[in-house]
Amino acid sequence: MEATRDGFGKAIVELAKKDKNIIALSASVGDSTRAEKVKAILPQQYVECGIAEQNMIGVSAGLALAGKIPFPSSFCSFLPGRCYDQIRQSVCYANLNVKLVATHAGLTVGMDGATHQMMEDLAMMRALPNMTIIVPADSLEAEKATLAAASFKGPIYMRLGREETPIFTDGKFQIGKSNTLREGKDATIIACGLMVHYSLLAADELKKEGIDVRVINMHTIKPIDKDAIIKAAKETRAIVTAEEHQITGGLGGAVAEVLSENNPAKMRRVGMQDRFGESGKPIDLLKKYGLTQKEIMEAVKSLL
Repeated sequence: MEATRDGFGKAIVELAKKDKNIIALSASVGDSTRAEKVKAILPQQYVECGIAEQNMIGVSAGLALAGKIPFPSSFCSFLPGRCYDQIRQSVCYANLNVKLVATHAGLTVGMDGATHQMMEDLAMMRALPNMTIIVPADSLEAEKATLAAASFKGPIYMRLGREETPIFTDGKFQIGKSNTLREGKDATIIACGLMVHYSLLAADELKKEGIDVRVINMHTIKPIDKDAIIKAAKETRAIVTAEEHQITGGLGGAVAEVLSENNPAKMRRVGMQDRFGESGKPIDLLKKYGLTQKEIMEAVKSLL
């Protein structure tokens, strides 16, 4: 059990040790985002911007123009929540090599409540030209994604969580290429983030009922792996998406767009149903708002 933010913390230190152009930035929450791990050993490669997320993006843009590889980080409610304009104008418009790292995403921020439970960020980032979006499924994948981001040219948005979640991935990581974790012929579950683990649990339970389900870890939301989605639609009878995000504009929307234009198929979207959250324990919130294996199983059955 480990939070995806911890995977980022391990990787950013490894990168900074090998490349002096790697710069970690924070907006007064470096301890929480794990960016401060760089400060502890390489203070010259760490920039503390204070509670000024918009300025942090501007500083990152300047660093990128100077040939550096900046990794600005903050809580998801602040990045992109408070600095969308700077991300659009200073980073994406100029197609700069900035790696945005947003931690504390989704309902599992828990007791911090609705104001900090950012569930709309993927929709915001998906609409931006030049932006690549990654949502790791566990800490190990977050580590691999951070390493991959450093050698990738162009803006990247990586979405991470605060809560510890199971470590279960063991495959290769390639930006834009999904990983099929389980084969199946009856239906396909396409998930990202912590919902990948719940999807595997759902597949286990459905197997006991004679339903054979494919599970795809769609860690890259943009550019999305169209080939894997179309293949699943052709080979299985139904598609279910699962994400810790509003069902509008996130993974579910992206998959629906691919299907509607290439291979229309029956589908259901498991995610936040156009609501704000509330304060509570992460697991209780996931259950209340329908983001567990139970809802994924019900979605598969409803289609079959």
